[in-house]
Amino acid sequence: MTYSSRKLYRSRNGQLLGICQGIADWRDLPVSVVRLIFIIICLATAVAPCAIIYLVAGIFMPLEPRGYYRENRRSTMDDIKDQFDDLKGRVNKMEDEATGDKESDWDKRFHGGK
Repeated sequence: MTYSSRKLYRSRNGQLLGICQGIADWRDLPVSVVRLIFIIICLATAVAPCAIIYLVAGIFMPLEPRGYYRENRRSTMDDIKDQFDDLKGRVNKMEDEATGDKESDWDKRFHGGK
């Protein structure tokens, strides 16, 4: 799923109104990074306007539909692990085809090709 097809929602799993978690899910970023950026912006400017903007965003951003990001996320760790295992198997198969029979290869190495 591309970024352009994702929609920005408040997360149901967020800490406070789900704004930072929703932005993190929307851009596939770690939520801690989004929260840290928000805190830095609040401290660099003024806390009160940031709090007002956060509350307004909490009111007007729609709440994510149930299961939205679970169904539409690009990859989960399980997907990545499955892809890795698949690629590992393909590489092993290609190595076997390129080197031939492993048993005869070891025999050639230790017995001088006899």
